[in-house]
Amino acid sequence: MLRLLLISCILFTCALAQEVATETVVAEENEECAAETITDYNMSLRVGALFIILVTSALGVFTPIIMHRISPYDKGSYREWLLTMGKFFGTGVILATAFVHMLPEALENFDSPCLSEGWKSYGSFAGVFCMLSSFALQLLELAALSNIERIRARKLAENQCNDIEKLGYKTKSSSSSESTARNSPVDPRLVVDDHEGHVHSAGLFEEGDPLKHIGTLILELGIVMHSIIVGITLSNTGTDEFITLLIALVFHQFFEGVALGTRINDMNIAGWRRPALMGTLFMIMTPIGCAIGIGIHSSFNPNSSSSVLASAILDSLSAGILLYNAYISLMSQDINQNVEFRQSPFTRKFICFMSMYCGAGLMALLGKWA
Repeated sequence: MLRLLLISCILFTCALAQEVATETVVAEENEECAAETITDYNMSLRVGALFIILVTSALGVFTPIIMHRISPYDKGSYREWLLTMGKFFGTGVILATAFVHMLPEALENFDSPCLSEGWKSYGSFAGVFCMLSSFALQLLELAALSNIERIRARKLAENQCNDIEKLGYKTKSSSSSESTARNSPVDPRLVVDDHEGHVHSAGLFEEGDPLKHIGTLILELGIVMHSIIVGITLSNTGTDEFITLLIALVFHQFFEGVALGTRINDMNIAGWRRPALMGTLFMIMTPIGCAIGIGIHSSFNPNSSSSVLASAILDSLSAGILLYNAYISLMSQDINQNVEFRQSPFTRKFICFMSMYCGAGLMALLGKWA
């Protein structure tokens, strides 16, 4: 699943770069669709912004991961409270990202005068693509869980057969030993019984909840798809608006990183390799988008039909991914269906809900600038 995510991101980035690089700049009849000329393109500032976004994204995603893994901590400790608040804060961030940043942007782009009349003939394409991505995720999740159950059932059957064979062999060995002991001067009490008496299948269910694994990978896919568009947009923003957008995106990336990092912790993965890989993927995708935007800034027209349409479709699909994850994988499983949460004290519930609302509120506020 993680390999599929990496391959999808790489293919998408290459395809987008090729399409934009080969697109010719044609004078549009509508002035709104003409290429915007940036008179003072400060290259050093744009490159510096790339590294600022890189560091901010790294701080956001790796801070909760490192806090969770540096040393064991007890429930109710200061660190556990911080990570719990960060997790619910991240849930609010994900919801607001979908509702405030992605869907409105998709709706606006689908209503753009730069699109052909066919795309403007139906006013709900953003909702359609959002719905399709949520349906696709539901089917993907079902297929993945069914496959995991088949693998576990097969391994369980194999382990049971092995245990039965071992038990039969040891029974025969025991009978033979008893017979030998009766005809031998060796004391039977010196014969060691090596029967292990354990069930191998128990280890199969110690890998964590597969729903959380699948949900977190899909969540990262939705965030990554949006991050590339954000990076390209930042690098091709006019000088007057650039600083404001950069400041907004710094907070945007940090909050999204916290949201993703706390969910990576919930996967309960042993070791650092996969969490580090997932964190690094999030960390580099917006800077990659910035680098693509810098490379094509002289020929890129953000108002062209293909650019507007690509942004609209990707934002719609990403919104569907984040909404499905937020309501199904995050809010429902962590709150309504979580017995431990339902039985927790009122103070803990209140703090968790307030953290979620604060995350949603702050991310919604950033929608004014980014």
